Amino acid sequence: MKLLLINDAILTVETMKTDIPWEQYGVEEVFTAYDAEAAKLCIQKNPIDLMLCDIEMPGENGIAVLRWVRENKKEIECIFLTCHASFEYAKEAIQLGCQDYLLMPAMYEDIGAAVLKVVNRIKDKRESARFQEYGRQAVKEKVELATENFGQKKTEKSVDAAISYIVENLSSETLSLNEIAEKLFIHPAYLNRIFKKEKNITVGQYIITERMKMAAELLKTRNLSANAVSELVGYKSYANFNSMFKKSFGCSPSQYSGED
Repeated sequence: MKLLLINDAILTVETMKTDIPWEQYGVEEVFTAYDAEAAKLCIQKNPIDLMLCDIEMPGENGIAVLRWVRENKKEIECIFLTCHASFEYAKEAIQLGCQDYLLMPAMYEDIGAAVLKVVNRIKDKRESARFQEYGRQAVKEKVELATENFGQKKTEKSVDAAISYIVENLSSETLSLNEIAEKLFIHPAYLNRIFKKEKNITVGQYIITERMKMAAELLKTRNLSANAVSELVGYKSYANFNSMFKKSFGCSPSQYSGED
């Protein structure tokens, strides 16, 4: 991860850059800027992942920098540092998607912990994007296969289309028999009947099975928390995900991944 330190107090910036063990917190390279214009120039020239930004600065403040980042569609997260617990600052920071808000002076360990938390959040977000791309590619392959087998019976094509839709939307909390049937212009009861005839399992059971298989794969092969995996496979309620996972594998997601 690449981090940008933004603060008009030059000594503070340089001390933080040299004294904080950034590698321990997932940061590979640290850039510095002493005002808003220098920060914008650095962002335009370098692939910054995270800003550690002072709010109170001469000229444009840190809030203005983050607003510029959002207006220019930059995928950069932000942690604000401030000496004043201003409600208005905090309110606008939250509206702009600030990840954390630290009151100065702060211990370097606390700054590092906040940075590590956001770094992990960025990694989870990018992993989620890769997973979604994997799902889209799987759908494309299934659609191509369905095209090659155009002469198959209508029942088989309907089941294949349902499976493709399930794969594409596995991370959607609303995924259900009724939703799939509506997309395929088929009555839910009829779709469930032909699906069970072809696969020996109902649509609802198939969705759960595929979610659990994908969850197990992500827990074993990706550096993701159980909570992150829960959302990736369509469970906004971790309690529901945990319960279903235990029924499927006989242990909790954390136990399965070795976190516990």
